[in-house]
Amino acid sequence: MKRILIVDDEIEMRQLLRIYLQQENYLVQESSNGKEAYERIISNDYDLMILDVMMPLMDGWETIDQVRKVSDIPIILLTAKGAVQDKVAGLSAGADDYLVKPFDEAELMVRVKALLRRTQKISMNDDVLKYRGIIINLSARTVMYQDIQVILTQTEFDLLKTLIQHSGMVLSREQLVELIWGIDFMGDDRTIDSHIKNLREKLFMSGIEKSFVKTVWGIGYKVG
Repeated sequence: MKRILIVDDEIEMRQLLRIYLQQENYLVQESSNGKEAYERIISNDYDLMILDVMMPLMDGWETIDQVRKVSDIPIILLTAKGAVQDKVAGLSAGADDYLVKPFDEAELMVRVKALLRRTQKISMNDDVLKYRGIIINLSARTVMYQDIQVILTQTEFDLLKTLIQHSGMVLSREQLVELIWGIDFMGDDRTIDSHIKNLREKLFMSGIEKSFVKTVWGIGYKVG
């Protein structure tokens, strides 16, 4: 289930957004100001943030500026200003989409789903793999998250890379063994379980939730 953070100082707006999103089975958390939202982003893994502009303590513009230093989370900006220059300013500041209040529920949900679908795709070039804030340098064999290097063994690195390259797919132990070690591997495919456990611990110590790598009981493992 996708996790969405609502950031708005108006409790009625947060409640309305929560109702809309929960009807679509999204997991929802709320913040009443940008400072609290920034702290949540640092310590939690969200799939999308819906952000109001006019707020106390830290407004939407400053929140985007601070969040973009630590996260590439998709952001939908909510504002009462609908002029073209306001939209340009919002997108230029780092928002991914822009919605003017008052808005239609159907339009909101279309934009949420479209943005989640678009950003779920893996960003990859010949040497770098990026996924939900994790940056994997394939040639240097390094993993970074929020500017901190995640130290992994060779097998843990290959396991994380393989799962991300197959994001959204459930890979069985046998498939993971073949993709990582090849078809000639003579060991027990249950060794994957131990590597998954160690990988989760190291990701968790770097600020990534253990549930990032999901167990699909009776089948295998997946991310996304």
